[in-house]
Amino acid sequence: MTHTRPDWLPADTQGPLDDKLGIRITEWDPERVVATMPVSGNEQPFGLLHGGATCALAESIGSWAAMLHAGPGGSVVGIELNASYLRAATSGDVTAVCTPVRRGRTLATYLIEVSDDAGRPTASARLTCLIRPARKH
Repeated sequence: MTHTRPDWLPADTQGPLDDKLGIRITEWDPERVVATMPVSGNEQPFGLLHGGATCALAESIGSWAAMLHAGPGGSVVGIELNASYLRAATSGDVTAVCTPVRRGRTLATYLIEVSDDAGRPTASARLTCLIRPARKH
C-alpha cells in the first residue's frame, strides 16, 4: 500500500477546486485511495455539507484513482457520476474511500464511500472515467 503521492505525478496537480474545498488525499494506492474534506466552509445554507461539495470530493478522488490506473503519461476524464446522500454531515471532516469496481483499458469505474467523523456513512457515489493511456512513440 502506498500512502504517498507517486513521484510521476507532478506535485502541483492537486487542483484549485480541491484546494478551495480543503480536499486532502491521505492514501495513494490503486486499490484504495482515501481523502478527507472539512465540512466547515462547504455547507449549504442550512448548515449541512453541500451535496455539490460531496460530489466534487467523489469526482476528485475517483479521478485520482483512475490516474493511478492510467499510469505515467496517461490522462483521464470523468464521464458519469452518480451519488446518493445517506446522512447529513454538519461538522468535522468527511472521509472518502475509493475502490475500483472495474478497471479496463478505456473505462474505469470506482465506488466512493463517504463517512463522517463517527464512521457513519454520509454518501455513496459511483464514478466512471474514460482512460487515455500514455502514447507510445
